[in-house]
Amino acid sequence: MSHDNLPVKDPDYGQPVPDPGLEEHIERYTDVDKGAQRRAYLAIVGMLALVPVLAIAFVVIYFAVPQDMYIDFGILNANAQNVGFGLTGGLAVLLIGLATVQWARVLMGDEESVEYRHSAASDADTRAALAEQWNAGVEQSGIKRRKLLGGALGGALGFSLVPALVLFADMGPHPTKAVRARTIEKTIWAEGVPLVNDETWTPLRAEDIEIGQLVNAQPANLQDLHGKDFQVAKAKASLIVVRMDPNSIKIPESRSDWHVGGILAYSKICTHVGCPISLWERQTHHLLCPCHQSTFDLGDSGVVVFGPAARSLPQLPIRVDADGYLVARSDFTVPVGPSYFERDSRNDYEKGDA
Repeated sequence: MSHDNLPVKDPDYGQPVPDPGLEEHIERYTDVDKGAQRRAYLAIVGMLALVPVLAIAFVVIYFAVPQDMYIDFGILNANAQNVGFGLTGGLAVLLIGLATVQWARVLMGDEESVEYRHSAASDADTRAALAEQWNAGVEQSGIKRRKLLGGALGGALGFSLVPALVLFADMGPHPTKAVRARTIEKTIWAEGVPLVNDETWTPLRAEDIEIGQLVNAQPANLQDLHGKDFQVAKAKASLIVVRMDPNSIKIPESRSDWHVGGILAYSKICTHVGCPISLWERQTHHLLCPCHQSTFDLGDSGVVVFGPAARSLPQLPIRVDADGYLVARSDFTVPVGPSYFERDSRNDYEKGDA
């Protein structure tokens, strides 16, 4: 509509057309039927009131439902916690959306209005008009007359933040020394755990490994784990087993019983950022990380000879059992994987001895 209500040109025919003005106002059923208005009002409050219940249910599921519980849906095996989170959190957000849309559709003011074009400059009169429009909008919303609606909306929005705050705890436990000792600084390797091929899961016999050969290996007890526990344990326990001529490598006195006839076992996880490594140079005894080219000398206790890695590749002490199979003597003596700022690195191997 033009500023001065003058006729405007029809762009298709170039002829003046009359100002159409406002259409006839048609009342809504909730404006005519007070019973319908009351039912809509109660329905909106009910939807908003369910949101805190769902938020509390979300928190209860987080603490009460085990993380390893699954629900079988036939072809789909879903984590029970995730299903609960999706149902409670998703339904809470849906109810807030439905309630606010329904509030606008059937309860807020339904009077048509015309806003004439004005200049972009913002002056005192414009700001005053805006404040007046804001107050009119507040009045039309009915929030002053129906204070329970405002409280219900505020409570629903406030409680909808509770699940998000609780999920901050899922970022992991506080990395205290005790927590680190039983989590990231510990693997499932232990005295007597057999070394097995990571593809066939067959135990490794010392006599079957040739000089210059590299075998990717895992602990035999990894097969006892499932789901998340399996993945976490595998990420820390993965090994590379190599055999070198004992006369061509350096064995520190403190590690004299860590190998079997030149067969040594090292962590497969790079100490830089945790990439898996198995690029083996048989002649130089070097192991190259494909991510950032950190290079470790497996013939000299896994020391770093090139690249950004700051500490040696952890070595697993091994021996043979009565049947000639390779087994671990213990867990790693230092944490595997990339460094972290809380870590005490004084026990890492350096040239000379461990």
